[in-house]
Amino acid sequence: MDFNVKRLAADAGTFLSRAVQFTEEKLGQAEKTELDAHLENLLVRAENTKQWTERIMKQTEVLLQPNPNVRLEEFVYEKLEKKAPTRMNNHELLGQSMIDSGSEFGPGTAYGNALTKCGETQKQIGGAEREFIQSAAINFLTPFRNFLEGDFKTILKERKLLQVKRLDLDAAKTRLKKARMADARAAAEQELRMTQSEFDRQAEITRLLLEGVSSTHAHHLRCLNDFVEAQTTYYAQCYQYMVDLQKQLGSFPSSFSNNNQSSVSGGASISVPTIPVSASLPSVSAGHSSAAASGGFSELRSSNGSRKARVLYDYDAASSSELSLLADEVITVSSVPGMDSDWLMGERGNQKGKVPITYLELLN
Repeated sequence: MDFNVKRLAADAGTFLSRAVQFTEEKLGQAEKTELDAHLENLLVRAENTKQWTERIMKQTEVLLQPNPNVRLEEFVYEKLEKKAPTRMNNHELLGQSMIDSGSEFGPGTAYGNALTKCGETQKQIGGAEREFIQSAAINFLTPFRNFLEGDFKTILKERKLLQVKRLDLDAAKTRLKKARMADARAAAEQELRMTQSEFDRQAEITRLLLEGVSSTHAHHLRCLNDFVEAQTTYYAQCYQYMVDLQKQLGSFPSSFSNNNQSSVSGGASISVPTIPVSASLPSVSAGHSSAAASGGFSELRSSNGSRKARVLYDYDAASSSELSLLADEVITVSSVPGMDSDWLMGERGNQKGKVPITYLELLN
């Protein structure tokens, strides 16, 4: 019992000593031991990492689920460690409505059949979106959240302990300055050596934890690559679904095409060239060559002549007016008055048809 009382009294004395030291520092009446510049920089970097991680997480969650009410519901279920109820996303809801209306109008009609095909595609996109959200949550959001709730909380704990050790050290320095008697000075010097040792040890522990933030950055970089890969896969799937749908709708009677679009184009159907999903996007360094190629097509259209062109990717003709292409083959291309600027007339032997310029590279 006596031991516990003494322990409580000692703890109270230590707490009071820290409080006095902290107050005097704020009032400018006591000196404060400054951390070394390297440790200060590490602390600033860790705090910046925490703030930006929180911001990126928040905006990613908004991207994956724009509805704030649904986000709140999912958060509650997560805290309760329960599985949130599965609900159809917007693409799936739209798809189901299209399918239902297609059944109502009759799958044997052009409009009903088109609605059904569009609905099926929308549901495919909804499924791809669901897979993307799941992948992003596991491979991107979870590691970021683990850092905030794990590593950074440990850093905060050790940083707070370092502050306590620093107050103890400065309080010991103050007591040594005020000591007058030899015995008091000897006790104060011994306390100073002990508090200095504890402070140095805690500073080293904190430094090692803070330097580990570099590993966190490297890990988050890998997570960012995973997120970009998942996003690329998602958009590529959506694009391919829409290209396939576009081809299916292209086989429907032209009388069901948009009247406004037909009147603008003078009754001619408008074909949109499709870019293969596997095609790589041009790099920034290729900007000059791309501009030169664009200029070459402009010259070809203005001269009304013909040029040889190499095919960059395979292309399947969407209608009888187009020409199917094979990668790396060389064809002759020419401009036809009134033709859309994204297309040229291509010739291969006796075969002739429209070809998209995005699939071509003009040869000198």
